[in-house]
Amino acid sequence: MSDIIRLLPDSVANQIAAGEVIQRPASVIKELVENAVDAGATEIQIIIVDAGRTQIQVVDNGKGMSHTDARLSFERHATSKIREASDLFALTTMGFRGEALASIAAVAQVELRTRMASEELGTMLCIAGSKVEKQETVSCAIGSNFSVKNLFYNIPARRKFLKTNHTELSNILTEFERIVLVHPEVFFRLISNEQELFNLPKGNIRQRIAQVFGKRLNQQILPVEVITSLINITGFVGKPDSSKKKGAQQFFFVNNRYMRHPYFHKAVMEAYEKLIPVGEQVPYFLYLEVAPGDIDVNIHPTKTEIKFENEVAIWQIILAAVRESLGKYDAAPQIDFDTDDMPQIPVFESGAKSSSAFEPTVEYDLSYNPFQNSANSYRPSRQIDEWEALYPSVEKGMSNDSSFPLYEGMEADGESLRSSDESASLNLRPGATTSPVDLGYQPFQIKGRYILLSVKSGLLFVDQRRAHIRVLFEQYKKQLAQQKGTSQRLLFPEIIELSPHESAFLKEIEVELRTLGFDLSDLGGGSYSLSAAPGGIEGIPPTRLVSDLLHAAMESGSAITEKVHYELALTMARSTAIVYGQVLSVEEMTRLVDSLFACPLQNHTPDGKTILYLQKEEELDKFFK
Repeated sequence: MSDIIRLLPDSVANQIAAGEVIQRPASVIKELVENAVDAGATEIQIIIVDAGRTQIQVVDNGKGMSHTDARLSFERHATSKIREASDLFALTTMGFRGEALASIAAVAQVELRTRMASEELGTMLCIAGSKVEKQETVSCAIGSNFSVKNLFYNIPARRKFLKTNHTELSNILTEFERIVLVHPEVFFRLISNEQELFNLPKGNIRQRIAQVFGKRLNQQILPVEVITSLINITGFVGKPDSSKKKGAQQFFFVNNRYMRHPYFHKAVMEAYEKLIPVGEQVPYFLYLEVAPGDIDVNIHPTKTEIKFENEVAIWQIILAAVRESLGKYDAAPQIDFDTDDMPQIPVFESGAKSSSAFEPTVEYDLSYNPFQNSANSYRPSRQIDEWEALYPSVEKGMSNDSSFPLYEGMEADGESLRSSDESASLNLRPGATTSPVDLGYQPFQIKGRYILLSVKSGLLFVDQRRAHIRVLFEQYKKQLAQQKGTSQRLLFPEIIELSPHESAFLKEIEVELRTLGFDLSDLGGGSYSLSAAPGGIEGIPPTRLVSDLLHAAMESGSAITEKVHYELALTMARSTAIVYGQVLSVEEMTRLVDSLFACPLQNHTPDGKTILYLQKEEELDKFFK
């Protein structure tokens, strides 16, 4: 029997490694920029063409590489960061595995120009598909200049599955933000298709946050600083009034490395318990410093997941640090017992006499009798005879049998009483002819949340908000598919401020937003003028609705039109649906139920929540046997 196990060629092995490290153009930028930071660069310029598909260029003024190092840097597991296994537990640099350049060169055409300060001439190296095509001495600036062209040119399947340019640019901006937020001492410049997206001068952390996300966010964050023997925590957290449903900027960094950590995220959000609405998020930028030996960054190819040795203790410290910041800056209610302005409470001393303190006394009339008809007893100033005339509607609220009053909120003729602020009428389409509701009985609303209906098989409970979400979702989805939306002009245009990341993604869903009825005009500098919004969203801030729609589409991470339509329709439905507690008339309840049963799916909302619950007649009969 012949042997069947063999070693893979280097070109194939490099492509396999590239599949773990280089997933999209954003991965290339991440690796090259991190290497530039490790090289001590103070100025880094990133130039991309077609969202990185055609070209990615990263230029830095770091220490550069020698002729030999330039060649060795493209070999697998070639690195200057570690020498032995123990170095993995004392890492202070961004990159360390030595796979980045080898993986990039395996799936693209790479040209490197680099020179050290001690050398008069530099080195140019050209590699394509892991094969060195040329290496020669050239004149170039100090530092490194990487040019990566035609990513995945030799793997057509990988290139085919890249998303649209807007989506890939969004991924690039995400990686860019994660790097620039931990290196405010470095000047960054990002150019996309000859358009400058970022120009970030050197500064401090707070200035860098404002540069990336806008000056408005700078006014909504509070500083955090805690120093302990286990961990040091610095950074900023948002004020409670900065919370929003989607799109809150949330970043964790450990030893200047971005990380995702859902467990620590819960610690931050617990500090805001009862300070923000349920389901909303607040921005935070928290920088953790721990001993390198207490963490393991080598558990994920992208190094975004990090294992901590003392996670429970750090969780408690994060919670305490955020709460302290909220209390210190009066963002949360608190009682400060250390202040000098507290009122002085005198101490009672037994047996001590004080001229300023005396026992209170009570004076009362021993001869007063409230039940005695005398001149001292209470009488109303005037007698009200015919008091029934003041309440003409009392008898109207009673049925023929006075011992059984009507249900609260229902009049004798069956019409529902309106709330004091007049609940808005539902904008629903005509009902279906196949509604299972027993037309001999009127629907009944329970606690402003559920609609109770009599059906042939028993009693049907309908969650009014979820039912309305399902109805509106189908309507908005149909509008997007047919590109027919109703638009209403705003009395005064409103201004929306977006970050470069948000602005880049807005272009991808601009057509869908116009289909829904929004009219946005680009004013430049990340500012947009909103002059029209969809009809039927009265009471909802249109700028916030645009923000929710934008971030819903961004979180979907997909360029597929159907997926974007789904996210936009669901967000619009949630934002415009009736709220719990809204009083509905019998006609509104009937129209809502009929419209629900006209939908293709009635039992669940688009995100899977139950709408209907049936209490069968047989089950009711069992309770009364």
